[in-house]
This record gives sequence, C-alpha cells and structure tokens, in this order.
Amino acid sequence: MTDREQYTPGPARGAQVRKDRGQNGEDKWTLILVRELHHSPEKVWQALTDPAQLREWAPFDADGSLGAVGTTVKLTTGGAPAPRVTETTVTRADAPKALEYKWGGFDMRWELKALGGGTRLTLWTNIGHRFIAMGAAGWHICFDVLDHLLGGTPIGRMVGPEAMKFGGWQRLNAEYAKQFGVETPNWPPPAAQKS
Repeated sequence: MTDREQYTPGPARGAQVRKDRGQNGEDKWTLILVRELHHSPEKVWQALTDPAQLREWAPFDADGSLGAVGTTVKLTTGGAPAPRVTETTVTRADAPKALEYKWGGFDMRWELKALGGGTRLTLWTNIGHRFIAMGAAGWHICFDVLDHLLGGTPIGRMVGPEAMKFGGWQRLNAEYAKQFGVETPNWPPPAAQKS
C-alpha cells in the first residue's frame, strides 16, 4: 500500500473566514488558513516559490519562480478539465517571511513565521462566499500534500475534480461548511464520489 493510499486528512482545523467590504461596497470574503509545518521557513519558502515544487502540491503550476518582486508568472490551474491560465505579478517577496500575488484575480498572501524548529504558514485568499468550505477543504489537502513532500514522503498532488472525488475531501468540505455556518455544496454529485 502506498503512502497516498494510506493518506486520510485530519479533521477540519486552522481555518477562519473574514467578511469585509470591497471598494464598491460589495461583500468581500477572505479565507484564512493556518498550518504548522515541521520544516524551516527557508524550506517552506522554496516550496511556495519554486515551480518544480509547486507542481507537486499546489492547485496551480507556475511557469517561473514566484520568489522575486516584479516577476510576471503564468499560473495554470492544476487538474482542471480545461486549462485556466492567468498571469500574475509578484507584489511582495520577503524571503522567507512573506509572499503576495494574485491568482485568477484573487489575492494570495502567504506569511511564514519560525516556530520552534518549524514554520507557522498562514494563507489569506479572497474567495466567493459559496466556495468557502470547498476552498478550505482543498487547501487543507494541499497543505497535507506539502507537508508530506517536505518530509520526504510525497503522496502526489490532489487538486481540482480529482480531489473532490476523494472521500476525505467530502468529509472536510462538510466539516468546514459546518464550522463556517454555510450550506454544504453538493459537489461532485454523489455518483462521482469515491471513498
């Protein structure tokens, strides 16, 4: 049995949602995810900025490094039925502490803080209200995959429709929906789900 076959995500944790007002008075939702990793900020920084490492855990591929301010990079959504490519410019890259850019028009802000021998990783990302639980479940699994990758026991990227068919994602989606007080989206349809 492979590490991936044995993988089961832990319970929903380390996530919150903040509601703000956008520039035009519209509701703006921010998903905030925190994960403590047993790896140095320098090692985590490389995983956040290096295209080869991003390809192993993140929900997108990058055609260049995200490690320098002003760099323009194309991000391609991983696992999507049709490739969705967006161009971004890194607006903040303070290695190994903070990284900011947009993905598909949504703000992505990463903060890395040394914690003992590891790192407290925090992600702030804008997200549509109806996708909050789904986004939290997806990033939860991405962070687990990242932790395995950095620990030398990679389990392979699980993103997009592939992740949504995974029984652990379904459970996390429901747990985060309950935690945030939102309706659980029924996606994918039950017939497409795997345990």
